[in-house]
Amino acid sequence: MMQPEEAWGARWRACAHPLAHQYMGSAVQKQSLVVLAADLPRVDDLVDLIARVGSHVTALKTHVDMVDDFTMDEWGRVIEAARAHDLMLFEDRKFADIGRVAQTQMGGLYDIRSWADAVTAHSVSGPDVLDGIAAAWDGVQRIGGILLLAQMSSRDNLLSEEYGNRTVEFGTASPHVIGYIGNGSSPAEIESLRAKAGDGRMIWTPGVNLSAAEGVLGQRYGHPSDAVRAGSDAVIVGSGIHGDENPEEAARSYAEASWKALLER
Repeated sequence: MMQPEEAWGARWRACAHPLAHQYMGSAVQKQSLVVLAADLPRVDDLVDLIARVGSHVTALKTHVDMVDDFTMDEWGRVIEAARAHDLMLFEDRKFADIGRVAQTQMGGLYDIRSWADAVTAHSVSGPDVLDGIAAAWDGVQRIGGILLLAQMSSRDNLLSEEYGNRTVEFGTASPHVIGYIGNGSSPAEIESLRAKAGDGRMIWTPGVNLSAAEGVLGQRYGHPSDAVRAGSDAVIVGSGIHGDENPEEAARSYAEASWKALLER
């Protein structure tokens, strides 16, 4: 089997955060750069989807507050299924408050700090949000990583280039940031973000689909292979997998496309 450094090159050597290496190692083992966006409303459906496609994806992106039948006991089934398939748990919470509030939000009803390996955050409130999130993980003696939103793939979003530049500055200065969320629908924007981020931080991109057409409610799509060749390290795919009549085959197709693009890169 190919070794991670062979596949990832400078990214493997430059990324210092242990979760970045964990992700890259899993990607090589599964030959997939696919993060499954499991935006489903019921635990049973989530567990079933993980069982069907877990061997072709590297991480599970969740919106825990979208789950209709949430209880911590039920959510434990999702955590168990993800761990059984060697998936990082990635809660797309998009924290955007002061540090103390973010620290508190990591606990609460959903107790995100206890199970999420990575979370997303906006930089709009300043860098203290990063320290607040990290303090929550410290409180339960866990290591987690943060992905800062530097770009978005939705139409007419307000994340300007200047905002993205400041976001990269915050991320570069923080040991808690493993990378950035980029715009998967635009290879040019990914290339620009990669040039600013360097090899020491990852870029994960939503807004990709093998059928790169306009989505609902302003979502735009690009091809996953183009995103990876432009500098993305993970393609986040939701309805392109769980909305397909054959999710297993769809997940395999995304895995093959993303892995081939990484080797080409």
